[in-house]
Amino acid sequence: MSDHTPDPQSWRDFSLDVGDGHRLHVEQSGHPDGLPVVCLHGGPASGMSVAHRRFFDPERYHIIQFDQRGCGRSLPRGETRHNTTEKLISDIETLRAHLGIDRWLVLGGSWGATLGLAYAAAHPAVCLGLVLRGFFTGSPMAVAEFFDGHRELSPAGHDLLATLAPADARAQLSPWVLKVMQGDDVDLQSRVARAWQAWEVVMDGGPVPDLSVAEHDETQMARIDKYRVQAHYLAHACFLAPGWWQDAAGYLTDMPVALIHGVDDRICPIESSRALHCLLPRSTMTEVSGCRHNPFEPEMLTAVRAATDRFLVSSNGEG
Repeated sequence: MSDHTPDPQSWRDFSLDVGDGHRLHVEQSGHPDGLPVVCLHGGPASGMSVAHRRFFDPERYHIIQFDQRGCGRSLPRGETRHNTTEKLISDIETLRAHLGIDRWLVLGGSWGATLGLAYAAAHPAVCLGLVLRGFFTGSPMAVAEFFDGHRELSPAGHDLLATLAPADARAQLSPWVLKVMQGDDVDLQSRVARAWQAWEVVMDGGPVPDLSVAEHDETQMARIDKYRVQAHYLAHACFLAPGWWQDAAGYLTDMPVALIHGVDDRICPIESSRALHCLLPRSTMTEVSGCRHNPFEPEMLTAVRAATDRFLVSSNGEG
């Protein structure tokens, strides 16, 4: 898709009650009679993006997106109660049944790849295949590596977060950061969430942001809500058992899986996808040189779009 081509607009938006006081914001776009695909956003809690529709041929795919519990336009925003990976897997099935779809393709990036793999392992019969970009295991080791493993890339960027912590917490930031974001000190949460987001930008090759620029209160609250939910997941190892992805692969030996990963990804290192690829007999692995975690780098976007185009050919348009 050209950079100048407008992103496909949704032709149906609705709210879906999934119980426990949660309602999901759902959008459908592309072709109503196309191959159905559920597109799972990352984070946790980053929310769906219209730009994710660039991964698909809108004339041949029926694109289904939703904001996961507690994020985006799903309600209540920032809610962590009744918010676990098991609940999200159930929500995906509730949505599939609500739409009357028998089988669909599952695409997810980063945390969305984590959730997509866990969902497919729980419900393999309803999945036509998987497209997983930048796979994230969700392990405590991976979380610790994100917060402390790459300080040398940008000491100034890392210090935006580290200097907010007490001196005795700076050697291992993740426990302190996750505790703060699950607490009730809104002022501290605002500063930590902004610095956390800034570190993500730096880790993905961006400049060190200027955090002295004033922001609207709603911008700050939306960020706090996002990182509160994300901290809730990361503090609980994403509610997944140790080695869960190895067990999940055992349920998917007959499923076509396309793995795509930026070689220079530091947020979700490529070794996770390489290890998963070794366990999935019907998987392909595309290593995108020169790319990091950003799914919209031209080479990465091309690789993801090529993978979804291949599924159209192999399925012959069946949905």
